[in-house]
Formats: sequence, C-alpha cells, structure tokens
Amino acid sequence: MNQQKLPNAQTVLILGIVSVVGTCCCTGLIGIICGIIGLNKYKADKLLYDQNPSEYSDFNNLNTGRILCIIGIILGILNVAYTIFVLATVGVSGYMEQMEQLRNMGK
Repeated sequence: MNQQKLPNAQTVLILGIVSVVGTCCCTGLIGIICGIIGLNKYKADKLLYDQNPSEYSDFNNLNTGRILCIIGIILGILNVAYTIFVLATVGVSGYMEQMEQLRNMGK
C-alpha cells in the first residue's frame, strides 16, 4: 500500500521552526503569529490522520511541528510580556538605553 504525506505536515514543521527562531532572533510577535497559524494547520491535518491513520506516513513531522509551534508561542508570550514589563517600569527611553547597552557589549 502506498502511503501519502499529510498536506500540511511540512508547513507545520516549518512554521514551528520559524516560530522558535523568529522569537529568539526578532520579536515575540513573530513566534506567536507563526505558532498560531501552525497549530491551525495541525488541527486540519490531525483530523485527516484520525480518519485513516494507515494512509499517511509523516505524522511524526506533524507532531514535531506542533511541539515547536507550542514552544514558539510560549517563548513569544514570554518575550512580549518581558517587553511590556520593561516598558512599564523604565519607559521607552530606558528600554532604548538597555538596547544600546546590549549593542555596545560586543565592542
């Protein structure tokens, strides 16, 4: 029997990776957005897989992508919460000063 791939398994995996890396390298919003999109695509493929599990071969990729999406969402929420906390406590000028100090650290 020839097994086929789930239509969104690779997309969910890529969105999960982008979610984690985007949060770490850019901003938490990227992680949250990509993670939510990935989880929505996961849900659609999970329904297909549950109807006929023996027909599909890449459920592991789908699950790995789901886990990465969840991690990316959590990291994104923590990143956004930290940014809001810093802005609320030291203000925009204090935040910009911290960013400048981080930039000058490697010099």
